[in-house]
Amino acid sequence: MAALDPILLTQALIRCPSVTPADAGALGLLAETLTGLGFVCHPLRFEEAGTDPVENLYARFGTGHPHFCFAGHTDVVPPGDLAGWSVDPFAAEIKGERVFGRGAADMKGGIAAFVAAVAQFLAETPNFGGSISLLITGDEEGPAVNGTKKMLDWLAARGESIDACIVGEPTNPRVLGEMMKIGRRGSLSGLLTVQGTQGHVAYPHLADNPVPKMVALLTALGSGALDGGTAHFQPSNLEVTTVDTGNPVSNVIPGAVTARFNVRFNDAFTSATLESLLRARLDSAQIPYDLQISVSGESFFTPPGPLSALVSEAVETVLGVVPEMSTTGGTSDARFIRAYCPVVEFGLVGQSMHKVDENSRLADLTALTHIYRRMLDRYFS
Repeated sequence: MAALDPILLTQALIRCPSVTPADAGALGLLAETLTGLGFVCHPLRFEEAGTDPVENLYARFGTGHPHFCFAGHTDVVPPGDLAGWSVDPFAAEIKGERVFGRGAADMKGGIAAFVAAVAQFLAETPNFGGSISLLITGDEEGPAVNGTKKMLDWLAARGESIDACIVGEPTNPRVLGEMMKIGRRGSLSGLLTVQGTQGHVAYPHLADNPVPKMVALLTALGSGALDGGTAHFQPSNLEVTTVDTGNPVSNVIPGAVTARFNVRFNDAFTSATLESLLRARLDSAQIPYDLQISVSGESFFTPPGPLSALVSEAVETVLGVVPEMSTTGGTSDARFIRAYCPVVEFGLVGQSMHKVDENSRLADLTALTHIYRRMLDRYFS
């Protein structure tokens, strides 16, 4: 039972340096633990031309319905500048009332909490009359090409369906229990290129400077708000992230200039309608350009209902607070799961995720385990 203590399991997972796309033993550790609980485990390796192969894990207890799933990822972002850490980022050191390490918040702590909750539930309610599964990817922090989406396709090909899913992402900004995510904005990225003619700055009539053209295009692109927000979403926002000529000197007019931008968009748009608006704005500048678009996810929304009520009741029972239903933040793998079943995200506090000295409170790991356990009790009652 010690291995199923959420704090000890969090430490064990942190000690696997699973920086995307490396697994470093994290999924094997989970498979061993879950097999001991009676789960049938399926290690799933996916790869695609031009991408790194990724290890994933699907584990299921039971074969009937209703089928409740916990989803998450064991991969983590790089630790960054090691000199900035006060501890070894993969030593899982406990200092005071917190455990430190890459993944402590995002999201090895969340995985440990729902594994511990499942272990408690099965020990006391072995004949609950349904199924519990874990859908764990090693490709959430990376391209997300060989992870959750392909696992869901694999499940569909087997004829398996999920009735409800909780993603254990760190959803709380400051304090455990303050927020769940019932949707996320979509993400569209653009690469804008303007061609010119390279030349000497002293002879501008022999060149064609693309930089003023790019300035005009970006001005048109950012002309006014995209929308005013919707019932459950904040306004969409467009941010230019880089403008580059690749020109290291000051006496040469560049031959081309590129700009990259990203739009986080709400349910007022699909990626297709958003792209149409962006191209219309660019066209209004009457300057030739090339625009390449990539979309990592559409906006999605799980209307308030039984699943969000399940999360609210569990949080209120354990912590005495009612979490806000939010759609803020970046993308998550819930964007793939939402096409298969209702999905809500709830996990630890995300204040330190992706930062040096990432950490989680020990008390939060214990409380989150109780919350997930309460969800299982209510769902299968």
